[in-house]
Amino acid sequence: MSAAASVPLRVGLVAGEASGDTLGADLIYALRRLAPDTQFFGIAGPKMQAAGCEAWEPSDTLAVMGLFEILRDLPRLLRLRARVRTQFLAANPDVFIGIDAPEFNLRLARDLRAAGIATVQYVSPQVWAWRQGRARDIHRSVDLVLCLLPFEKRFYDEHDMKAEFVGHPLADAIPLVVDRQAARAALGVDQAARVVALLPGSRRGEVTRLAEDFAATARWLAGQRPQLVFIAPMANAAVREIFAQAFERHAPNLGIRLIDGQAQAVLIAADVVMVASGTASLEAALCKRPMVVVYRLGSLTAWILRRLKLVKSKFFAQPNLLADRRVVGEYFQEDVVPESIGAELLMWLDDPARRSALEQEFSRIHAELRRGAGSRAAGAIVALLKSRGLTVAESP
Repeated sequence: MSAAASVPLRVGLVAGEASGDTLGADLIYALRRLAPDTQFFGIAGPKMQAAGCEAWEPSDTLAVMGLFEILRDLPRLLRLRARVRTQFLAANPDVFIGIDAPEFNLRLARDLRAAGIATVQYVSPQVWAWRQGRARDIHRSVDLVLCLLPFEKRFYDEHDMKAEFVGHPLADAIPLVVDRQAARAALGVDQAARVVALLPGSRRGEVTRLAEDFAATARWLAGQRPQLVFIAPMANAAVREIFAQAFERHAPNLGIRLIDGQAQAVLIAADVVMVASGTASLEAALCKRPMVVVYRLGSLTAWILRRLKLVKSKFFAQPNLLADRRVVGEYFQEDVVPESIGAELLMWLDDPARRSALEQEFSRIHAELRRGAGSRAAGAIVALLKSRGLTVAESP
């Protein structure tokens, strides 16, 4: 590519579901700041499309989780991957960037890398936690891994793989000190209320598995503290329907308030949070909120993980992983018991000294992750391309 000819950088992207869409949009804006004429195309969500990415498919087509749950969608996903592989090979981008969705992206990246295309995985697979043998596959598939969390880079360094810790875009987007009064005013929540936020996830499968647990826990809490206010931000219409039906069946008189989107405002407004494992637990930590993190897989998937001892990490909740100790409760499978979860949430409500210590720990984590992730990721990608002899026409 010649700077004189002003040939634009061409970037292929595949983002998995809502969190990948957010990361992808942030990356697109950052790359455009470095190389304004860059062209983007691939599998993209609404935020990436708004940032200027041509969408061959919507990102929610990849919203599948679980070892065996994915089998229902496997034929469709294989057809999709074959189709976009053909499209990427024909388009011949300067770089392919897989954003999350490792089961889909890493095999696609390996094929594209074999064709001479530079490949990047943005968001490390949880290879440090389970199935560590996948490190070899990642090594064969990508030229660079962009890590959101600091301990991920240490894992790749130990395996002699090129990786960069860029920080987390959420840490950049959320202020170090949040304004609960303003969030409550914006949501129309009484400043004196004791608020429990309920975040069951964004995937239909995980919400289906967890919705009854959320309803039962909220019902138990309301029995202990009738004045509690329950607010649940819903990621999409499908999730809202599943969650609302669960509450109609298991807590019909609770009066829970369902809100479309606005998860961050709800977290800031809350006193305590019950949250499905994933990015939302990190978002709750960055909003400095006490929480309990819950996680359910399909029963067969969970049995296999335990039977084969595939999980190597001590924790699954991101706040605990980042603190390297149990700072918030995490409950998996049969341990997701309403009374246990509810009692821990009440403990956080009733123990201001412990809440204060947790907020200090979350502030430390926030500062560590607040590194300008989009800009660092874009810089690392441009540096990779330059190392391969590509001349990138950058803005002055």
